[in-house]
Amino acid sequence: MTYLLPPLNALRAFEAAARHLSFKQAAHELHVTAGAVSQQVRLLEERLGVQLFERRTRQVILTSAGETYLAQVRKAFRCLAEATAELKPEGVTSLLHIGLHASFAVDGLRARLAQFRRAQPQLAIRISQPAGLHELLEGKVDVVISDRVQRYPGYKCEPLERGFLIAPLGTADCPEIEALRSCLLGDVEPARPATPRAALVAGTAKPRAMTASRRP
Repeated sequence: MTYLLPPLNALRAFEAAARHLSFKQAAHELHVTAGAVSQQVRLLEERLGVQLFERRTRQVILTSAGETYLAQVRKAFRCLAEATAELKPEGVTSLLHIGLHASFAVDGLRARLAQFRRAQPQLAIRISQPAGLHELLEGKVDVVISDRVQRYPGYKCEPLERGFLIAPLGTADCPEIEALRSCLLGDVEPARPATPRAALVAGTAKPRAMTASRRP
């Protein structure tokens, strides 16, 4: 059976905007611009053929059709979330999505990630390569490991072996960040004479287990 569904991004934008009654706050949550949220909502309205929001000078208000649709969208999202949670291994409560720069060798990271998993069993780890600052800022990954250090406003930089640990300001005491740094610096593998620089960049789209937040 083929389901005729609107684009997921449009549904996410609609649900967030309806919850906040603000395109700006929805954009902040989704790590996009307010214009992008507005565009997604308009695309959804055109697809459905109904107006979901009444747009006023400084706020948006749900129409009666929007309120009815929101209830069903939330129900569908809850079903998806519950189905996804049921598939997670027992004890896993959050996902840490790590992006690797194209030039970074994943084989040299496996042993250290194994130690990190033992230290943080509640975190499932997903690795994507290639990934860089662009994917990080778009919220597609939670952290990036790279041999190319890039300074960016709102991030702090610390040494990581011969490279750097870069994280948003305010995450210095975040236990997951500290644990990952310890694993990368631990004596998991013998020292190598020529180790390439590595950088860990933690983004604003964080795992739910983390307590980090953006800089105001």
